[in-house]
Amino acid sequence: MGFFHRHRGLTPYLLLAPGMLWLTLFFLVPLGFLAYQSLQSGSIDFGYSFTWAWSNYSDALRNYRGQFERSFLYAGIATLIALVVSYPVAYWIAFRGGRWKNLLLLFIVAPFFVTYLIRTLAWETILSDNGLVVRTLDHLHLLGVLGQNGRILSTGTAVVAGITYNFLPFMALPLYVSLEQIDETLIEAAEDLYASKWRAFWRVTFPLSLPGVVAGTLLTFIPAAGDFINAQLLGSPSTHMIGNVINSKYNDLIDYPAAAAMSFILMAIILAMVLLYARAVGTEKLTG
Repeated sequence: MGFFHRHRGLTPYLLLAPGMLWLTLFFLVPLGFLAYQSLQSGSIDFGYSFTWAWSNYSDALRNYRGQFERSFLYAGIATLIALVVSYPVAYWIAFRGGRWKNLLLLFIVAPFFVTYLIRTLAWETILSDNGLVVRTLDHLHLLGVLGQNGRILSTGTAVVAGITYNFLPFMALPLYVSLEQIDETLIEAAEDLYASKWRAFWRVTFPLSLPGVVAGTLLTFIPAAGDFINAQLLGSPSTHMIGNVINSKYNDLIDYPAAAAMSFILMAIILAMVLLYARAVGTEKLTG
């Protein structure tokens, strides 16, 4: 105890030490090795050597530009759909759930009790060619719009549906936390000042819930952009995302430098997008 009294300035650093050690060993060190690997050249037969092979990056952007663009497109659409679906649900639970709030929240997180792979495989059955979804869309004359060749599986629609479903709780839970913390007397005050319910929502409720919107969109978009399971199981080669290419390079083609370079490019683009997003919405929305 005497040591801590004499060196009080060291206390915060000592408390941070275990976490920093963990991040160093299991994040910074692997990241550094990945960067080193991305600049290698060679083959699995003759071995790889470090040659400052920056061409790995230019080749990745040139050869797989479509997969990069598709990854961010699918992730963006899935994030937007998750926001539109989750916000009313989170709003209703926060303001109308009453004593059933915990049970309703359990329903949202219940899919996480099942492995990611099983949840995605279930969508193969849901979107099967003879399933209820396809028949319903065909009856509504929407199958030609959302599907291709009379089916939903192996299309971008199926991939986006799977991504949206699998990451929906990442959107719904931050929204609920943000909405649940809103003081309802502020909404009542807006209505007492002759604001309609719709106007009170847009001028009071929605701005106060923006921290949850920002957190939810980030937590959904970032992992969705790097996902490959949904595209692998629900899509086709024409709908593959960059995650599928990286997985194939690592596990099938054993092209480690190319896979490492694509991983770094993906990470850099996501980081840049997050920084631009944070700048656009304001940092107070992230810390609110």
